[in-house]
Amino acid sequence: MEAAEKEEISVEDEAVSKTIFKDCGKIAFYRRQKQQLSKNATYWASLGSVDTEQDSTRFQIISEATKIPLVAEVCGIEKDIFRLKINEETPLKPRLICSGDTGSLILTDRKGDLKCHISANPFKIDLISKNEAMISINSLGKLYFEHLQIPHKHRATKGNGQNTPADTSQEDQEDLGLWEEKYGKFVDVKANGPSSVGLDFSLHGFEHLYGIPQHAESHQLKNTKDGDAYRLYNLDVYGYQVHDKMGIYGSVPYLLAHKQGRTVGIFWLNASETLVEINTEPEVEYTLTQMGSAAAKQKVRCRTDVHWMSESGIIDVFLLTGPTPADVFKQYSYITGTQAMPPLFSLGYHQCRWNYEDEQDVKAVDAGFDEHDIPYDVMWLDIEHTEDKKYFTWDKKRFANPKRMQELLRSKKRKLVVISDPHIKVDPDYTIYAQAKEQGFFVRNPEGGNFEGICWPGLSSYLDFTNPKVREWYSSLFAFPVYQGSTDILFIWNDMNEPSVFRGPELTMQKNAVHYGNWEHRELHNIYGFYQQMATAEGLIQRSKGKERPFVLSRSFFAGSQKYGAVWTGDNTAEWSYLKISIPMLLTLSVSGISFCGADVGGFIGNPEEELLVRWYQAGAYQPFFRGHATMNTKRREPWLFGEEYTQLIREAIRERYTLLPYLYSLFYQVHVSSQPVMRPLWVEFPDDLETFAVEDEYMLGSALLVHPVTEPQTTTIDVFLPGPNEVWYNSKTFAYWKGGCTVKIPVTLDTIPVFQRGGSVVPIKMAVGKSTGWMADSPYGLRVALSTQGSAVGELYLDDGHSFQYLHQDQFLHRKFLFCSRVLTNRCADEKGHYPSKCVVEQILVLGLRKKPSSVTTHSSDGKVQPAAFTYCAKTSTLSLEKLSLSIGDDWEVHVS
Repeated sequence: MEAAEKEEISVEDEAVSKTIFKDCGKIAFYRRQKQQLSKNATYWASLGSVDTEQDSTRFQIISEATKIPLVAEVCGIEKDIFRLKINEETPLKPRLICSGDTGSLILTDRKGDLKCHISANPFKIDLISKNEAMISINSLGKLYFEHLQIPHKHRATKGNGQNTPADTSQEDQEDLGLWEEKYGKFVDVKANGPSSVGLDFSLHGFEHLYGIPQHAESHQLKNTKDGDAYRLYNLDVYGYQVHDKMGIYGSVPYLLAHKQGRTVGIFWLNASETLVEINTEPEVEYTLTQMGSAAAKQKVRCRTDVHWMSESGIIDVFLLTGPTPADVFKQYSYITGTQAMPPLFSLGYHQCRWNYEDEQDVKAVDAGFDEHDIPYDVMWLDIEHTEDKKYFTWDKKRFANPKRMQELLRSKKRKLVVISDPHIKVDPDYTIYAQAKEQGFFVRNPEGGNFEGICWPGLSSYLDFTNPKVREWYSSLFAFPVYQGSTDILFIWNDMNEPSVFRGPELTMQKNAVHYGNWEHRELHNIYGFYQQMATAEGLIQRSKGKERPFVLSRSFFAGSQKYGAVWTGDNTAEWSYLKISIPMLLTLSVSGISFCGADVGGFIGNPEEELLVRWYQAGAYQPFFRGHATMNTKRREPWLFGEEYTQLIREAIRERYTLLPYLYSLFYQVHVSSQPVMRPLWVEFPDDLETFAVEDEYMLGSALLVHPVTEPQTTTIDVFLPGPNEVWYNSKTFAYWKGGCTVKIPVTLDTIPVFQRGGSVVPIKMAVGKSTGWMADSPYGLRVALSTQGSAVGELYLDDGHSFQYLHQDQFLHRKFLFCSRVLTNRCADEKGHYPSKCVVEQILVLGLRKKPSSVTTHSSDGKVQPAAFTYCAKTSTLSLEKLSLSIGDDWEVHVS
């Protein structure tokens, strides 16, 4: 280790062969479950002595093979959520838990709409709606539960507690990884033997499934019958492969199934390594003939079977019954939390590179944005800003006066983000290492010492963020007196928190490392980074004494990470295929509760050609998190380095983002309070339109804007699907309109991507773009009113100070509703409890789809004052334009179009 500590650590330590990562055939618990389940061993439920309380029912499940009982508990939770937990009756030690008649039992929810039918032999649960099975549990008999065991000297005489026979040979044990699992040079020793669990779910009538991020894969989940299962195991995969089901940086064990008339969700609450198999059986029509009778036809509904398998823990699953996509989003957030309300600056453009060299480099890049009239909000510093990769420090030569640098950014109303990883350099003279070691705050190895591995600083130990005291201590490190050189415009980026361990098994931590409470790392691997982001966000809140919203970007994530900040798609590559796959990746994150997500513009690895870079900026401008980033061995790629033609194109894309910030910020308030994603697949907005169910090359930004990024080189035309036969769509640049329910061929040049506003919507925009969001607080608004086929439109604007919690604690906000109906546009209060002083006015109103030129337009204020308004009307595009208005955004008023 001493030799390794002295080695130079470089990007090549991440850029390793994909062969170091496991496929499913190399994962022992997967092999065990597949082998044992092929023997058709079953469980039966003992329903003769059911223990029923107010909201839960408990009963035993007994294995036919081993006769060992498990305890099952079915709970009915509010908001049409059912929960099933299965655990050992008397486990050898605690297993990690993340947060009728004798033949059958029927449980009914309070409303009587849903029934839970429990069958005894074989054990099965059917969730029934309107007398039809919606979800069946264990209908394929794949319930699997390995019981913890006391270590024995002669392990060959022991089975695995499930169905493995007692005479399992030593050779078979090694192949199945019962007590030891070998992979390359690593040996994973299992102190209490194998402990995996599994269960199958049949989704009746469903063939479109989504979710279980993070994979560089299509939005609609694919059948896994003839290939690898989807793997959920957080890994540092530098330059991951496109269209691959291997686990990458984050894991959310949650999927949604959708069909016309119903959306459901399955949340498998388990933080250990998890595999998901999916198999869809299409609808089949049979012809039945009987002697002397006419032939009769009978249909068997399509069905998708989902098989969850986890290495450890218990079975703890939530069934979300919808019935609409919006209902499922609310049900999931009821369990895991809603997206945090971000500070406004974080929705602007972020400029990052590994690494900006020094204070002068930062100053020059910052000045470059001003010189080229390109807005941006945040400068980022990677690991080289520290002294010897020691987090919470500054390189004394490169960044001798970090406060001076931050004051420069503050004068431009901009922010700084710096990196803080979970590995801590082993150095007794490093205060943070010394404090953490003294207090026992590091993850331990099985022998009881501090776990040590190689990462950017060389030899490192890893903070145990699963320990509440470690999180509390880590949060305290962000206090201004402690974090020397930091100011209130400094925010944080948590990277490498899968956790990444160079030269570890699959570049991560050994599974038998030991955490707080003596939990093995295998039990909670996927939630490690979640806890770091939690502690970081709390630290930023504490340093402001609870007044200011944090901004924390994390590479690793789990269910609920949305409560603490943003995530991104990790170390992507500067190739067209990565731009293309970023759209379904972000859609999958969005429907899985994490709305604040993005992909590094231009690709982190490699040097993008100019056309690709422009197209990526154009796509990123319409996605929730918007950051340009590049690794250290790439050419510099600030937006003005590619010639004036491309500078202008990138400038236009970034400025369009800033123009749309009022709409985008309002969408984030919407997801914060009601869980509706910012970036939405078409099926969410058009749940009964079959044609939308598999679309992943375009998406909705909120309910009003349809975006179709250009993801192929040298594109001159693009096919855009405009959903909804009763909808009308307007090109956001030309205002030309199309009826929905068809695919239209749209010509594109390098300066355009197809963006359409949905008829029936009102989109608020900013009329003037400043150097950053901070310069735009008082700039005037415009309203883009796109009329529906009925001649109406509706939209909202949410406004607050953009940075504090006063919107929450003191109702310091404005929430306005715009309605155009019967040729009258009204601005009314959408939430009476909110109050916020704003100098802003509505300066421009565009009404799209107004078929008849008005004779007059008048504004009507709340005090009864009526004034004529100058207007222009374009008959070719049916567009009414009102300019030079001065209508206060916070007041009630009307605009009458006669």
